Amino acid sequence: MMTPRFKYFVVYAAMRTGSNFLEANINRFDDLKSYGELFNPYFIGGAKKDSLLGLTMKERNKDPFRLIEAIKKDAGDAMPGFRFFHDHDPRILQATLADADCGKVILIRNPLECYVSRKIAAQTGQWRLTNLKHETTAKIVFDAREFEEYLSDVQDFQQLLLAGLQATGQTAFYINYEDLHTLEVLNGLGKYLGSAHRLEALDTKVKKQNPAALESKVANFAEMKEALGEMDFMNLSRTPDMEPRRGAGVPGYLAGQKTPLLFLPVRGTGKARVQDWLARHEARLQGQIDVGLNQKTLRAWREAHPGFHSLTVVRHPVLRVYFTFCEYILSRKHGAYRDLREAIIRNFQVHIPKKGAEAPGYDLDSHRAAFLAFLKFVKANLSRQTTLRIDPAWASQTAIIRGISNVVLPRHILREDNLAQGLAVIETLCGLESVNLGPPPAEDCPYGLQDIYDAQVESRAREIYAQDYLNFGFGDWSDHDI
Repeated sequence: MMTPRFKYFVVYAAMRTGSNFLEANINRFDDLKSYGELFNPYFIGGAKKDSLLGLTMKERNKDPFRLIEAIKKDAGDAMPGFRFFHDHDPRILQATLADADCGKVILIRNPLECYVSRKIAAQTGQWRLTNLKHETTAKIVFDAREFEEYLSDVQDFQQLLLAGLQATGQTAFYINYEDLHTLEVLNGLGKYLGSAHRLEALDTKVKKQNPAALESKVANFAEMKEALGEMDFMNLSRTPDMEPRRGAGVPGYLAGQKTPLLFLPVRGTGKARVQDWLARHEARLQGQIDVGLNQKTLRAWREAHPGFHSLTVVRHPVLRVYFTFCEYILSRKHGAYRDLREAIIRNFQVHIPKKGAEAPGYDLDSHRAAFLAFLKFVKANLSRQTTLRIDPAWASQTAIIRGISNVVLPRHILREDNLAQGLAVIETLCGLESVNLGPPPAEDCPYGLQDIYDAQVESRAREIYAQDYLNFGFGDWSDHDI
């Protein structure tokens, strides 16, 4: 018999993240048993409970570790666990984070959705819904200062979890609120915790509350939008996701011999145009582009070019992931992607004929369906919910630039939709004569993005690349002239 991976588990979550629904489904596994909020300062396990397994709240508060031992004994052959929120007993947080015998599950949700949901629950008194007949709804008033304080608490808790895992060399199973109703994800969680069972269906007793759009749940919606626009949402990048940190990719950098220009490409963006622009500047000065750099030669180049200008280019996330799909998945021309491409097509219902877009019957509807399936794969892949590598072609631009910044900070991050203006500014700063930017190269797609683009495509891209939209100021693709 195989030794269990863990002896117990903890679901680190927050109010209104779907933890009740998650716990209900964890308890559907015959060999897993979750005991609720064991270390809530106001009750044990569930609301209005002041004792559990023979221990009173006073006894628990005096020695909280007795309760962990009690659930281990009570669970029998099942693995016990519990839910833990940021305001629960801090002694347990530190102990569980450091304990490699404890399986860690981290449940996350959009902080604004959580905040609104909490306000509605407090207003209606309905914290859990099992019968839609009893559903109550309400509109809340958004309080900017209150939300900022709440957001700070969320970020601090997530950062504490991340730091604790890194310091002890552990990993956790991250699960997003939007994935709670995905059977495959819940079975993946069971497998992570060491369950020998699989669920055939999800528990449906606990219902999603307030599923409507935010506009119908917030009385001062316009005021909220204005307030959010004034907040420093870059701090949201502190909330960790499961996309791994990336390497710097130094061999892909392009450096000018005569010009103080260092181009740091992001795969899937306008590399060819900037490379041509840089090459023409070099040709004017009888120089050429240095390629194949490494850490040593890059350091030497930087020392030889004081005051250099480093630049990178970002592309609208929808356009970039669509190009990636056509270039690396639909097309068969990149041999290095053969195995990865076939695994994606085979395992994630990305229905592409062997002959690709040239196959009879592969029409616009087939193309759109295949692209949407690819987006579903990318979301799971970046959340580390697949066994396949996260490739730079669809990794977030935020993660790629973060990796680049470990070696050299991009002095200029240009958006592709105003690339010409950005490069003109750099030319002025470097004292270079203007060079016309060539037209965008033709991209090998059977249909233009405009042929399949709609609100569903935009919504899925936003779910995947929320950080890119936020960090680089992108709106809907349909609003951009790219």
